[in-house]
Amino acid sequence: MKIVNEKGKLFGLINVVDLIVVLLVIAVVGVVGTQLLGSKVTDAVSQQTDCYAQVRVIGAHPYMLTDVENQDLKGQRMVSGNSYLSATIEDVWFEDYWITATTDDGRIVTATDPVKKDIIFLVKTQVAPDTASPKIGSQELRSGRTFIVKTQTYECSGTIRYVEIGGYNPPAEFANK
Repeated sequence: MKIVNEKGKLFGLINVVDLIVVLLVIAVVGVVGTQLLGSKVTDAVSQQTDCYAQVRVIGAHPYMLTDVENQDLKGQRMVSGNSYLSATIEDVWFEDYWITATTDDGRIVTATDPVKKDIIFLVKTQVAPDTASPKIGSQELRSGRTFIVKTQTYECSGTIRYVEIGGYNPPAEFANK
């Protein structure tokens, strides 16, 4: 029995060109499926652990402070576009907003602003413990990065000041006082 017969069929069953086309179609479908569903499948089967991030809105005006208090954002789910995320706002608190000023004699001093405050959001999500880039939606969680805190009824932009994977035990200077 010949591998390719006189009609060009492999083992007398299928044309070699047809076989190549079928294998190519299967490969393309596999690549497209992996690109579309690969991260979702990986997320579904990988072990997840808690990830916490503190987002600081620096020098918020009084109307923003009032809005945060009235909205009671603690426990609300985060939103990206038109979709809810698997992240929630665990806590919200205010801290003094420090400013620097120059005195009449040329000294530079720091003082608390009598009107503005910093808003701190504690956000919690689930990530793989060994992830290189923890994310909430499409936003990476790294200290120093800008982060948009968005719920169904509230949105503002702040800076991530602390990230911890696996638990929540911030240094004293970042703890809610």
